[in-house]
Amino acid sequence: MIKSVYIHIPFCKKICSYCDFCKNFYNEKVVINYLKALEKEISNNYKKEVLDTLYIGGGTPSCLSINDLKRLFKILKQIKLSKDYEFTFECNYDDISEELLMLLKQNRVNRLSIGVQTFNEKYEKILNRKIDKEEMINSINLSKKYFDNINIDLMYALPKESIKDLDDDLKTFIKLDVKHISTYALIIEEHTKLELDNIEELDEDIQNEMYYKIANKLKNNGYIHYELSNFSKPGYESKHNLTYWKNEEYYGFGAGASGFINGVRYDNTKSVINYINGKTRVYEEKISFDQMIKDEVMLSLRKIDGINIDMFYGKYKVKFSDAFNYNKMIDEKLLSIKDNNIYIPFDKLFISNEIIIRLLDSYILND
Repeated sequence: MIKSVYIHIPFCKKICSYCDFCKNFYNEKVVINYLKALEKEISNNYKKEVLDTLYIGGGTPSCLSINDLKRLFKILKQIKLSKDYEFTFECNYDDISEELLMLLKQNRVNRLSIGVQTFNEKYEKILNRKIDKEEMINSINLSKKYFDNINIDLMYALPKESIKDLDDDLKTFIKLDVKHISTYALIIEEHTKLELDNIEELDEDIQNEMYYKIANKLKNNGYIHYELSNFSKPGYESKHNLTYWKNEEYYGFGAGASGFINGVRYDNTKSVINYINGKTRVYEEKISFDQMIKDEVMLSLRKIDGINIDMFYGKYKVKFSDAFNYNKMIDEKLLSIKDNNIYIPFDKLFISNEIIIRLLDSYILND
């Protein structure tokens, strides 16, 4: 049963130098046509399930005008939400106003995700984003008057960033006392301005030090480290993102969105023009039983508590030990097991990708 939907709004006022998501500069006429196409895609595919989570991301959804947003929310009235739903809306801090916050609250939004990245104004030019620390803090504090459940994003390992720079950012993040913090090391993606400008990523040892500094500092200030890059106050874990990490099915609507329905993973076109013209899906793959198991492990091991082997058996009717040859990895302390949960130990989280790949390579079910 599908319980979640992701909706992509691929428009921005500025294009950040590090972003490789589907995005376009805001254009009112294009947005109006895009919303018409979005309404058509939702109407043709949504089966009227009662959903637990709805997430509007981008791009920058908050760059839409108030009239655009009213059109969007009118479209979304057809989506049914459960009693304890989570409805997240992504914002840039400089779009936040009383009018926007009131409109969101009136239209069932109950969680904000605010793209901060850093409060350090020296990164404004290289990231190609407006960075005004005082305005950022004021916008977040204003949002807290309307919304209890707020996430803010922290990006680290910025070009030439020092440990002191990160420490200063962390102090401000913690002082804001929001319920959720998502963290991301800067990755130089293909076809971004940072790559074109030949900007290099920070040394891996420094990134490692930064990762554990963030994790320890946030844990010492009341945040639960529940996923590799995500921290929340108790009870404020992202329900929507847990849908992904639990390998559960979800709708993806909009240009650049991905979904997982009836065992099929799919991607929509990243071309807004093609999307408006009705050429929606560009990729579909029916996931095999073996791949489903591997996806389950790959995604579940992003969670700090890992994968429960009893739940794994209940879902796939396969013993974990019959599917993966993992005992040597436990001996090498790359994996731990406790209360029937297999997980990556804290001191190995920074190399989790390598550990997950090695575990997937040990798959033996159909050998």
